[in-house]
Amino acid sequence: MTSGKRAGSPRASVWLAAEPAPKRKAEQAERKGEGQEQRHGALDRQRIVEATVRLLDADGLAKFSMRRLADELDVTAMSVYWYVDSKDDLLEYALDEVCGEMVVPDPAAGGGDWRDQLRALAVEYRNMLVAHPWMPSLLGSYLNIGPRSMAFSDAILAVMRHSGVPREGMTGALSAVFQFVYGFSTIEGQFKERCRGTGLTEDEYYRQVITTVKDRPDFAEQHPEALAMTEDMAGTTLAEARERDFGFALDTVIAGIEVMRDRAGASSPSGV
Repeated sequence: MTSGKRAGSPRASVWLAAEPAPKRKAEQAERKGEGQEQRHGALDRQRIVEATVRLLDADGLAKFSMRRLADELDVTAMSVYWYVDSKDDLLEYALDEVCGEMVVPDPAAGGGDWRDQLRALAVEYRNMLVAHPWMPSLLGSYLNIGPRSMAFSDAILAVMRHSGVPREGMTGALSAVFQFVYGFSTIEGQFKERCRGTGLTEDEYYRQVITTVKDRPDFAEQHPEALAMTEDMAGTTLAEARERDFGFALDTVIAGIEVMRDRAGASSPSGV
């Protein structure tokens, strides 16, 4: 997949391109030879982006197409191209649209403990990724510099400025938090999609797998620690176990950031 690039254009993102002047409706009808603009006067880019998100949530990225989108909107595929230049551009718009679901504090507001603020932002990021399992793939394919995404980034950086982490360590600290959340959430979302495909709940699917494993004496003999771990989860739902594990892991990462911050402070000339 190209990262927002079109033939003959080196641009890396739709957000780096100048917004084209809107075409007059008469010109659109004449150039496209379609009556869709008149029959679907409510069609605009926002409606197209919202429909794209719905389809991606329902069917996933692999099944998404401009033709399928046009069917959802009850217009021709060419009508969609009046408002977006390419599928890549549309996916970038959808990515930023979903980023807008995250609750982002005002970076200038200040106040509060930076650990709690960072924890809250990490939870927002996780919830967004899990709610839209197609997002991780897009985040790896596009620059993700839309206005909603950048607002989230600004909030994160504002929080980290109050953490006391030295400037040279900030990107590493943020990577530790948000790449952990990305990985955790990607696996969580994929597991939910797998369960949905089987028609089973997550707990039903998990119990089915565990029952199968227990019925294999060779597996139990070769992997006793793994089997013991599954026994420890007895009586706990997957959702409860996942919340417990996510919270513990996130607190561990944040505690690690504090340790590295203090170590850097102790080794600096002013900390001697």
